[in-house]
Amino acid sequence: MWQYEKRLEYPVNIKQTDPKTAQYILSQYGGPDGEINASLRYLSQRYSIPYREVAGLLTDIATEEIAHFEMIATIVHQLTRDLTPEEIKASNFGPYYIDHTLAVWPQAAGGVPQNACEFQSKGDPITDLMEDMAAEQKARTTYDNILRVVKDPDVVDPIRFLRAREVVHFQRFGEALRMVQEHLDSKNFYACNPAFDKNCGCK
Repeated sequence: MWQYEKRLEYPVNIKQTDPKTAQYILSQYGGPDGEINASLRYLSQRYSIPYREVAGLLTDIATEEIAHFEMIATIVHQLTRDLTPEEIKASNFGPYYIDHTLAVWPQAAGGVPQNACEFQSKGDPITDLMEDMAAEQKARTTYDNILRVVKDPDVVDPIRFLRAREVVHFQRFGEALRMVQEHLDSKNFYACNPAFDKNCGCK
């Protein structure tokens, strides 16, 4: 169960609309390495983790990713609110506008819709945590790419915050991977999936 606090995790106060920048930012809303896929990945994986401390970490990070999803939606909304038809046409934002008007909808910068096939929940703690670490690095790279092309300080500030959180999550998943490996090491057992092989002595 979650309790919703009516504020963003980090403030977003964008003064100048910019539909081209909004297109870039959309990738972290619904793109392959975006925040919604991160949250769904971790919330799904937590059920097959046999160690409470690791499942708790997945839940904590998944919950924060929902907050990041909300921040990205706010950035996109503030960058596109009150656009005129002329601004839309001049910015190549027209195809998005035709499909969604100025609503916020999960897609990548290239227009590909959000797709759950872009993440995995494999049911093996080591496999899933390795994917999670890679996912955080890919998201960090996407934020790096955004920061190279976006110059509005009102946009850059929350994007830098989000990028920093990807680094922290990568480190936390590394800690979780070590926890799982220590559980396996303590039983001197390496060819085992502790989430599935109940009788292999690796719990």
